[in-house]
Amino acid sequence: MERKISFAENEFYHLYNRGVDKRKIYLSASDYRRFLALLYLANSTAPAHLANLLRGKQLKDLSTITREHPLVAIGAFCLMPNHFHILLTPLVEHGISKFMLKLETGYSMYFNKKYERSGALFQGKFKAEHASSDNYLKYLYAYIHLNPARAKWISVGQERLSRYRWSSYPFYLKGVLQRPGWLVTGRVMGNLGLRPEERDGYEAYMEGRVIELGVKAGRTALNEQWKRIRRGWYLGDDGFRGRMLKYVKETLGNGRPTTYSGEAKRAHGQEEAQRLLGLGLAALKVGDRQLQDGAKGMPEKQALAWWLCQKTTVARRWVCERLGMGDESRVSKAIRRMKEGRDSGLAKLKERLEKTEKEANSFANE
Repeated sequence: MERKISFAENEFYHLYNRGVDKRKIYLSASDYRRFLALLYLANSTAPAHLANLLRGKQLKDLSTITREHPLVAIGAFCLMPNHFHILLTPLVEHGISKFMLKLETGYSMYFNKKYERSGALFQGKFKAEHASSDNYLKYLYAYIHLNPARAKWISVGQERLSRYRWSSYPFYLKGVLQRPGWLVTGRVMGNLGLRPEERDGYEAYMEGRVIELGVKAGRTALNEQWKRIRRGWYLGDDGFRGRMLKYVKETLGNGRPTTYSGEAKRAHGQEEAQRLLGLGLAALKVGDRQLQDGAKGMPEKQALAWWLCQKTTVARRWVCERLGMGDESRVSKAIRRMKEGRDSGLAKLKERLEKTEKEANSFANE
């Protein structure tokens, strides 16, 4: 089956896959370490016998293994018990396809031999999403790094996100010399208005997002949680609390002191809408140019407008401007038409959007 998305150099893509029949693909710490090693060793234009290269090597020794030109640049990753996420950009033509073939094949051979099994380990071809804008790219970095908190592999409010070892997030908090050379961190730091050395700022940003995940009871509870941070009740020493106050308020608020439930919460709503829009555009096979140049009332825009208003907290004005619909009244009419369900064409678009969301969410909920 031909892949619906084409990969372009200098563009970032979110790749993910899970075990066949939702089975676990990492059963021990050594399995996680093997996959991490392959992220480095499979990333080369030269063919290689990966098992031979790894024999007798530790993770810290990988940099001593000579590779040829890398295929991709990796911006983030997270390995969960039954699936993985990788955010990367191709450096050569067909770089992503070649890298993923070597990565998944190499790990499957290792896993099957170790556990005396045969057959496919992964559930078909890896899935891919294009990070079509800087806002969506910023969301994807957070989405990938927050997986352990979302799956409750850390205790929100009691453990820091960096406690989870099998993610690129802990590397973001280390100095350049302690970070894998194949991990590219500058793009996400720049998107947040942070310099490469401002690792404390990224930690504060992500810990703020962890708190947000941990609060489910609505605006009142969110406000109370923010008050607790300000009063110093949050886990961490005074220095860490100070960084939290500074960066969560100023970085997320674009340099303006604000409450966490105000501009920061609206910013999060827009990030979530941008994430869904990226999924929706791929599902409906609509490009950014078509979105902006297409008719204001085209069916795909109507379906996307309904979806974004139904699933997020963004204002209709934001939806109208982002979809190029001209006037907010078109958004309202689109929502009404989608709810009425009389247009068979719109109903089919609705089904495609809901199917896409269900597939994407299945990775976050398992």
